Amino acid sequence: MVAAVVEYEGAVVLAHNRAWPRRFYGLITGFLERAETPQQAVAREVKEELDLDAGPPTLIGVYAFEQMNQVIMGFHVPATGTIALNQELDHYRLVPPERCRVWPTGAGPALRDWLRSRGYEPEIIQLEPR
Repeated sequence: MVAAVVEYEGAVVLAHNRAWPRRFYGLITGFLERAETPQQAVAREVKEELDLDAGPPTLIGVYAFEQMNQVIMGFHVPATGTIALNQELDHYRLVPPERCRVWPTGAGPALRDWLRSRGYEPEIIQLEPR
């Protein structure tokens, strides 16, 4: 699985998936397709979900996603264009890096590590049990 810290107009794009709890926003994520590199997959997901053009993805890190028995490859992806959400998403937020909060599981550690690489120490929020 890949996750994108999408940097757009100086802010981080956090998106709400229609299937998620109402108040949770997260990174753009997705799976690799046949014969696709992780870099190609993350750029494709940014295009499919946000309709943005991805600049060169930079690997942030690789993280265990124990709840789903998966591994997440987190990338920083600078993006340009005009945001248009696909059918999976129903809303997004543009959050300045200094105001980003992170969650402890899933793609949250990738966002945390990217923020730290930019000199920010983000607040960690606890997720409510489903």
